[in-house]
Amino acid sequence: MPLAWSGASTLSVLQEMGRMGTFLVNALVTVFIPPLKFRRVLRKIDFIGFQSLVVVTLTGLFTGMVLGYQGFYTLSLVGTEGMLGRMVALSLLRELGPVICALMVTARAGSAVTAEIGIMRIGEEIDALELMGLNPPRYLVVPVLLASLISMPLLACVFDVVGIFGGYLVGVELLGVGSGVYFGDMVDYVEVKDIVGGLYKSLAFGGLMAWVCCYKGYTSGFGAEGVSKATTQAVVVTSVLILVSDYFLTSILM
Repeated sequence: MPLAWSGASTLSVLQEMGRMGTFLVNALVTVFIPPLKFRRVLRKIDFIGFQSLVVVTLTGLFTGMVLGYQGFYTLSLVGTEGMLGRMVALSLLRELGPVICALMVTARAGSAVTAEIGIMRIGEEIDALELMGLNPPRYLVVPVLLASLISMPLLACVFDVVGIFGGYLVGVELLGVGSGVYFGDMVDYVEVKDIVGGLYKSLAFGGLMAWVCCYKGYTSGFGAEGVSKATTQAVVVTSVLILVSDYFLTSILM
């Protein structure tokens, strides 16, 4: 019956949300219980942050270049090409930088984290840690969570800077907007709250990515199919949550 099916689906979703919430609380509590695995945290910072620099830089550059093109021709309709620098900077700092950067890092690093933990689950390595009296989240989840919270804002800053440079290449070097006008208008209208708001968003997105990807890997089904399904779900759910939370964060910050 449709009513029974909808009720069962609702209960299933609520149960999953409860399990995810419990998983997050356990991970946050474990962060403050010594000892902290600094070497694992540093390795995850290298994997999530440093190894994502190339894809983040390329994405930021071409995003800024596209913004330069679209913004110039849109602003030229009303004779305000001089506002190009302001438009590029605010678009990147407030929205595109944090969001696109988070989506790219989720696709590159988040999926790998899910697959890694999922393989450990089906290989019974997590069960072995529990049998030895160790706390698996301390070794598997906490380093990823801390590394994501540290790396994501820094990657977003790189994305923003490279994107502004990409807008400069198109707007100034190609389309003829004055460099003084480009950067001067940016300095006049970009405020500290715009930069801080983007960093807050990146921090939230980093936490979301670590939470969902670690949870999906930790609870993945057995076999190759279970790991692949968990990885796909992790990327999809994280991407949707990033876009949804971006709306609410924008509403709060604005």
